[in-house]
Amino acid sequence: MSAKRTERLLTLVIMLLSSRRGFTKEELFEEIDLYREATSVAAREKLFDRDKAALREQGIPLQSFSEDALFEHDNTVQRYRINAEDYRLGGVTFQPEEYAVLNLAAGVWDQGSLDSAASRALRKLSSRSTDGTVELTPLIQPRITTDAPYWDIVWQALTSRTPIRFPYRAASTGREEVRTVHPWGMGARFGHWYVVGFDTTRKAERFFRLSRMTGEPVLLKGTFDVPASFDMNSTLSSLSRSEPDRAAVVAVRPGSCQVLRVRKDTEVLQTGEEWDILRVPYAASSPMAATIAGLGTSARVEEPQELAAEVARLLEGALDAAVAAPEGVEITEGARAVPRRKSSSQDHLLRLLDLVPYLLAHPGADVGETARRFDVSETQLTKDLDLLFVSGPRHYPDGLMDVNIEDGRIYLTNARDLAEPVKLSMDEACSLIVGLQALRELPGMRNNEAIVSAQTKLTAAAGDAARIGSAVATKLTEDDIDPTLEVLQAALHSGVRVAVDYFVPTRDEITHRLLEPIRIFLHQDTWYLEAWCVDSDGLRNFRLDRIQSATLTDEPATATVDDASAARDRGSAPYRSGDADHAVTLVLEPRARWIAAQYNADAVQELGEDRLAARLKVASTSWIPGLVASLGGSAAVVAPDQLREETLRWLEEARAHQALA
Repeated sequence: MSAKRTERLLTLVIMLLSSRRGFTKEELFEEIDLYREATSVAAREKLFDRDKAALREQGIPLQSFSEDALFEHDNTVQRYRINAEDYRLGGVTFQPEEYAVLNLAAGVWDQGSLDSAASRALRKLSSRSTDGTVELTPLIQPRITTDAPYWDIVWQALTSRTPIRFPYRAASTGREEVRTVHPWGMGARFGHWYVVGFDTTRKAERFFRLSRMTGEPVLLKGTFDVPASFDMNSTLSSLSRSEPDRAAVVAVRPGSCQVLRVRKDTEVLQTGEEWDILRVPYAASSPMAATIAGLGTSARVEEPQELAAEVARLLEGALDAAVAAPEGVEITEGARAVPRRKSSSQDHLLRLLDLVPYLLAHPGADVGETARRFDVSETQLTKDLDLLFVSGPRHYPDGLMDVNIEDGRIYLTNARDLAEPVKLSMDEACSLIVGLQALRELPGMRNNEAIVSAQTKLTAAAGDAARIGSAVATKLTEDDIDPTLEVLQAALHSGVRVAVDYFVPTRDEITHRLLEPIRIFLHQDTWYLEAWCVDSDGLRNFRLDRIQSATLTDEPATATVDDASAARDRGSAPYRSGDADHAVTLVLEPRARWIAAQYNADAVQELGEDRLAARLKVASTSWIPGLVASLGGSAAVVAPDQLREETLRWLEEARAHQALA
């Protein structure tokens, strides 16, 4: 980042806030030395234009105007200012409990587009929090990810009210068509992000799943209005999973295929020594064929024939991919690091504009604590303070801020114009408002007074930016999960054990477990319980959608604090690797790249054409052939050699078995 450019931008903000009458360019160039360093008049003009654009891009309300209406379009007589009322965050104070839930709301965003916005919004509001600290340890830890394809582009179109055009493959027809849409809102449900808006071809409101866009959306010229009645929360609630509209008759081995037996409304039509006959309802758009393909020789479709044909096609594709899988694939890149956005002068400016009101609200702030709060090193914080000291108009009396550090504590004075935080930007307001809405949807939090009052205050303080609260929404739980969540949360609150019946797909069985819950977290749209398993005498993760029943007991939980702390320190990854784990390397086609994230690959290697080699650590390899079969050719085992050969035989036997249907 350029410290000189940051200093120039900060000085420009200070000057433009200091006068209601504003300044001409010439007056600004005279007062701000760094403009005079430009190599020519044209270069200086270009520098000033870039700075104006940078401030406006960051939501700072820079105004230009002429005092004489006859010359309002003449740049030579334009004056510039920042209206303090438009710049400053509205008057609002958060109680410690309210600021604590704002912290929780900021924490629901996974690393991505709104993660940094949430952190910055919290920094702004920290100067509006009353004395006292309340730390909440959430028993339920939701996560919102924004890693859907083209999320940033759709977000830009939504917030700027710009039409977009994109190629789209509809689930109902499978055809690819170009759509032109006025995006009214965005929402996440069922593990997918959707954009909702006016389809200009069909002249009606439509949902579009971002993962079904087959090319990058293009922003078009023009703008549009959003209907006053539109609310993404209610619109998202109207979206439902496909209801079963057909039924399959499936022959299954006795005692096997629990994944089919535990499905809602499954009927056992016949039992026998070799086969049980099940009637299994399913939706046309559901992955029923993939589920049955993954069961191999333990299941066979009797009817309908189109489902049997689809299962056979998946097995054929998986077998072809297994035969053609490359040999000798080596992964050299190691674990993929989460990309960090490069810091820029604009980011640096925003941090300084947040730092000043924080230091004024907390005189004598500790250096180390301040550095941690702003996510910088103490060395960088010292550089920031030095930059504050030299920024400002040179030729004004008392134009510069005074910064002193005494015994590790910071004292800042003479910074009246920057005493108030900048108003929340659209993405900052969205990160906290939508985060609070997500918390309110969770069992046990729906009537939380601190969440309700914090959301009310935040909406008022955000001003126009608060409209994003009706344009973006998420729904993190569904009716089939909520009862289990409530039981587990009750166990956490009361500190007792819970008895569960748990479906283990890798062993194709339902087991009875006695658990001591530690926390509940969301990963890749799947809820997990982290608990001490009394039967296994160790920490385990359990998917909530595989818990068939959960019952509170009157037995107190005895897991130690150390056990719980160790569990939290491991983060939110659902799988915890061990020394006895097996390393499995898969080659993934573009459609199956999600496997690397879902199963927490410890190393990846790009292979070209958007193919990926991913190394997984697994406790057992018995379920890998079924996974590969369900993907129908989008994944193949390449290592170890023994598993590769076992998978190949498994697929050959499964294909021959289905051919007998």
